[in-house]
Amino acid sequence: MAGDPYYFVSWNVNGIRSVAKKGALKWIDKEPPTLLGLQEVKAEADQFPKDLFDHAYRHLFVSSSHKKGQSGVALYADVDPDYVSECYEVDILKEGRINEIHFDGIAFFNVYFPNGKRNEERLAYKMEFYDRFFERIEGLRKAGLSIVFCGDVNTAHRPIDLARPKENEEISGFLPMERAWIDRLIEAGYLDTFRYIHGDEPDRYSWWSMRTRARERNVGWRIDYFFVSEDLKERILDADILHQITGSDHAPVTLRLARG
Repeated sequence: MAGDPYYFVSWNVNGIRSVAKKGALKWIDKEPPTLLGLQEVKAEADQFPKDLFDHAYRHLFVSSSHKKGQSGVALYADVDPDYVSECYEVDILKEGRINEIHFDGIAFFNVYFPNGKRNEERLAYKMEFYDRFFERIEGLRKAGLSIVFCGDVNTAHRPIDLARPKENEEISGFLPMERAWIDRLIEAGYLDTFRYIHGDEPDRYSWWSMRTRARERNVGWRIDYFFVSEDLKERILDADILHQITGSDHAPVTLRLARG
């Protein structure tokens, strides 16, 4: 292994223009990530503010929803990928949910997974999206690539991953079938990097409802993740949640990975 580690950051910003008005991404300049994945940007590429931070990234990849002002993901990159895609074989409704890039033998995904709370139809779509995404990463892994994916998965995995598990057992985001998909990931050899580093550390969340001032009381959910394929296990140096960063109803999550 040679060179400085990769430093990856993922954040559901809940509106890139709103974050810009708050100056809520200026902290990036203190230690610019190698890759900065943003979800729920709610903007087209030409609507991105130029003053989010001072660091000049080599690339910006944006996938916008066909419905303006909804969803959308963006990936700032200081690597030169040999493959770039919006992964429409998974994001079949073209809601702006995936950036996929390949570099250094890694297939990296920045993903805003669907929310299933609206109705049964959206829950069914969420589960289909989960299955298509799993097929995509498994196909790439079998082709010899390592996998890293980050983003708002919109599901808390275990009771430790939300403040009030009993009250939410029948709510999308903590349904048995949603949690079973994360079980399937882990059984297939993907690592939840936060739990790999921190074990069963309690009260660590990445999303809080804005309607109930839940962040002040830390009544939250851990629904934002970095997962990696098992072959990268020995390269995981650190993973964390940046609770101190505000500006969205989510907190950023991070991963440091040694270079191959």
